Amino acid sequence: MTATSDPVGAWMQAWRAELPEVVFASSELSKRIMFLSAALDRVLRSDLAELGLTVAEFDVLVALRRAGEPYRMKPNQLARSLMLSTGGTTNVTHRLVARGAVEREEDPADARSTWIRLTPDGIALAERAVLVTSAEHDAFFEGVPAEVIDAATAALRDLITACPGLLPRSSAVRAARAQGPA
Repeated sequence: MTATSDPVGAWMQAWRAELPEVVFASSELSKRIMFLSAALDRVLRSDLAELGLTVAEFDVLVALRRAGEPYRMKPNQLARSLMLSTGGTTNVTHRLVARGAVEREEDPADARSTWIRLTPDGIALAERAVLVTSAEHDAFFEGVPAEVIDAATAALRDLITACPGLLPRSSAVRAARAQGPA
C-alpha cells in the first residue's frame, strides 16, 4: 500500500520517526476514524447543500422522523438526542419553522411546554434527505468487500460498547481518579 492509498499509514510513519512519544496504541485507530469521518462528512455536506439543509437541520429532521409517528419530540429531548445545546436546538428549530418543515405544538398536559413536530413537508424532506445521504454513503464504500464492511462494523460496535471515553467527561475523569495511578 502506498502513502497515496493509505495517508494515515504515512502520517503514522512520520510521527514515529519525528516524535514517537505522541504515538500511542490508539493513535492509528483515532486517525483512521477521523479520516473516514471527515470524508463521510464531506459527502454529507455536499448532499445536504443540494437540499438546502445544514447538518444541524438534517440532524433535527431525521431525529424527529426516526422518532416515529407523530414525529415529534420535546425540545430538551431533541437537544439531548442530538448532543446539542438547548440554545442551538432552538436556533435550528426556528429556521426549520420558517421553512415550514417543523412546527411548535403546545402540550395540553403542560402549558409551559411545547412539542417540535414535523409537518408533512418536513416528513417528505427528512425522508428525501435520508434516502440521498444513505445512497451516497453506500456509494462511498462501493468496491469494499461486504466482509470488510461487516468486520469493521462489528469491531466499531465492540469499541463503542467498551469505550469509557464515550461517558460524559466528568464521569470518565472521576472513574480514572477513583482507580488511582496505573
